[in-house]
Amino acid sequence: MIALWIAIGVVVVLALSATIVVRRRRPPAELATRTAAPSTAAPRAESGESEAPPAAAPRPAAPPALRERMGRTRGLFAPLRALGGRADTAAAFEAAEEALLRADVGVETTNELLNELRASGVGADGVLDALADQLVAVFAENADRTLRFDDEPGVVNVWLFVGVNGVGKTTSIGKVALARRVEGRSILLAAGDTFRAAAADQLALWAERAGTEMVRGAEGGDPSSVVFDAVQRARARGNDLVLADTAGRLHTKVNLVEELAKIRRVADREPGRVTEVLLVLDATTGQNAVVQARQFTEAVGVTGVVLTKLDGTAKGGVVIPIERQLGLPVKLVGVGEGPDDMIAFDPESFVDALVGL
Repeated sequence: MIALWIAIGVVVVLALSATIVVRRRRPPAELATRTAAPSTAAPRAESGESEAPPAAAPRPAAPPALRERMGRTRGLFAPLRALGGRADTAAAFEAAEEALLRADVGVETTNELLNELRASGVGADGVLDALADQLVAVFAENADRTLRFDDEPGVVNVWLFVGVNGVGKTTSIGKVALARRVEGRSILLAAGDTFRAAAADQLALWAERAGTEMVRGAEGGDPSSVVFDAVQRARARGNDLVLADTAGRLHTKVNLVEELAKIRRVADREPGRVTEVLLVLDATTGQNAVVQARQFTEAVGVTGVVLTKLDGTAKGGVVIPIERQLGLPVKLVGVGEGPDDMIAFDPESFVDALVGL
């Protein structure tokens, strides 16, 4: 009996051993299949190497469409568009007047435009088209909207940015710097607003973002000396363009006007040459922007306007009296908060967006 139990134990042990061996060994066919199957996993990088190839240099974003960003102003002309040819001429002119005033074109300019339209004898169904043509003609008076740049060897171009506090001067400078860098310009920023420490700090962030340097002075120091130092450093470094921020205290203060005039004189000293004085205006301020434009132009000889926040207001019509009354070309418009949302002003696109043709 004992021999029988021993024999059974030996058989069980042998059977278990065979099973273990079979499980540990891989059949040749399965091994061949797994070896031949292509790997879908990405290969690991060697130590010290990047797992992915370097990203391509970012391309400039496509400029935003003005029509898409001016919806609030476009809505003001909806009643006039809805009339079509169904209303009489008086009703069409009344709707046009209401739309122009609500867009903050201003009483004076609105009356002038409508009186000219009435004198042309246009009927109710042609008021909107005739008004659009009239606005295009207003902008045609200021045909040159290019940002001027002097390519003469040894000249450091200076673009001064002026305007009251809160209109977006510093942000506008940063966006212009980014755009000019894409064009291949060598930029240097000058923190000429020495009365507000936050302005210099904000400009420093934009300088870092644009990959350029910035010159700043002591808080409360002489802003003209900051601009002078920036021009000298630009010459030494080979920069061809200085973008200079300026103080923006209330435009009614005489000392600010005198200060801006001094900055311009200093910036014009060799090798510097002021080729643009850009007045930054906030579109949301409406007719107050026209007042600011008139006073700054008298003080420092503004060469063009940068109109910010055009996407956030129904007062985009303020562009029209600025051009018609003051003869100042609007050169750039801000239509968003993104770095690429500062675009060249295109009159025909603006008029199309304004009246919604």
